[in-house]
Amino acid sequence: MNQNANILVVEDDNDINRLLCQIVRKSEYHAQPAYSGTEAMLYLEQQHWDLVLLDLMLPGMTGEEILEKIVEKSSIPVIIISAKNEQHTKISSLRIGADDFISKPFDVEEVSARIESVLRRYKRSNEMPKQVLTYKDIEIDLDAKTVFVNNKHISLTVREYAILELLMSSPKKIFSKSNVFESVWKEPFYGDDNTINVHMSNLRSKLANANRGEEYIETIWGMGYRMKS
Repeated sequence: MNQNANILVVEDDNDINRLLCQIVRKSEYHAQPAYSGTEAMLYLEQQHWDLVLLDLMLPGMTGEEILEKIVEKSSIPVIIISAKNEQHTKISSLRIGADDFISKPFDVEEVSARIESVLRRYKRSNEMPKQVLTYKDIEIDLDAKTVFVNNKHISLTVREYAILELLMSSPKKIFSKSNVFESVWKEPFYGDDNTINVHMSNLRSKLANANRGEEYIETIWGMGYRMKS
């Protein structure tokens, strides 16, 4: 069992948040409280988490919105803990990507057991060989959809990640703007390249900032983009 797991506890009620953190720490895991959707998103962008305990009714952003963001960007397991215990809410949460659903009021021992079960399941899956793409000092974990540059994690939007994965899938190939747009946006390309330019510029900037200004993507004028050799 991973006794050093980092668990983010997202719950706006102070007493419930405190209780959940106590449950987590009693099992010798690290607990970080967050009291709003906005605060939770900041923690999610800044640190690595092994599990998220997530309330649905939150100020700032709803739990459903946070769950969608987590599922889009990572494979972090999520346990919903909510008083919204209608069957359709449970089913909707599980379909979005939650790994478990606990109704309030909850039993302390049940919460502890569910946490251990989810962590154990994800530990087994993480022990399987990772699917990765590498180019120079960029590594993409295709399962977790995470990107590391020079061993440092960088946070990309869904579109930025998709562009980088596409280019790194065939680093010597030149991808036209039409190729990029239709592969990433899944829509026909009608020649308006401003959207691609903005995302490509942001992606290049993030990659460069992670490694002393190193340039990883080059523009082949009149043709498109490829990874820089």
